[in-house]
Amino acid sequence: ARMAAAAESSGRRPEDIALCAATKVQSDDTIRAAIAAGITLCGENRVQELTAHLAAGAYEGARVHFIGHLQTNKVKQVVGRVDLIQSVGSEHLLRAVEAQADKLGLVQDILLEVNIGMEESKGGVDPAQLRPLAELAQSLPHVRLRGLMAIPPISPLPGANRPFFAKMYQLFVDIRREMSDNQCDIDCLSMGMSGDFEDAIAEGATLVRVGTALFGPRPP
Repeated sequence: ARMAAAAESSGRRPEDIALCAATKVQSDDTIRAAIAAGITLCGENRVQELTAHLAAGAYEGARVHFIGHLQTNKVKQVVGRVDLIQSVGSEHLLRAVEAQADKLGLVQDILLEVNIGMEESKGGVDPAQLRPLAELAQSLPHVRLRGLMAIPPISPLPGANRPFFAKMYQLFVDIRREMSDNQCDIDCLSMGMSGDFEDAIAEGATLVRVGTALFGPRPP
């Protein structure tokens, strides 16, 4: 309901924004309950948890995205096992995903992660280097660029992230225009979490990643 209200208040259609349930540290049973309650997309942050939940069949009935930091030495455990890898933020990781997808004979959908706040503590490509990385992704036969993802700086102030979301939307528009022959595939702008997803929707997000607002505070 909050997503729908945010969409309508900014002149958008609620059905154009997807909800990704961030299932970090949740149990198999909690994930199954969320899917039974209507969740159709789960996002996993950690490779170890992803593989355990997959083995248990916890995601049955929903699609799965990998939304956390992905190390190149764990690419084999993720490529081909999720519908979308949201967190490809470097050429090194992009080429590792391509190599593994090639071995498996498939095309892996990805988002390019942008370090929109230019924070040293976060992964993602520098906004100024996004275009070359997008062009590389477009040239690789075993990855399909579906859009962009970002995690803006944490702020306790309401609305503080809207400028970052607005910059991400402009990058998204620019990449869609510049990658015109691949434009129909580039349809996902993943940004916004429990504390700011309404602002992200107002600024153009097509997918929000929500954990705490769905599941409550994370268990220890």
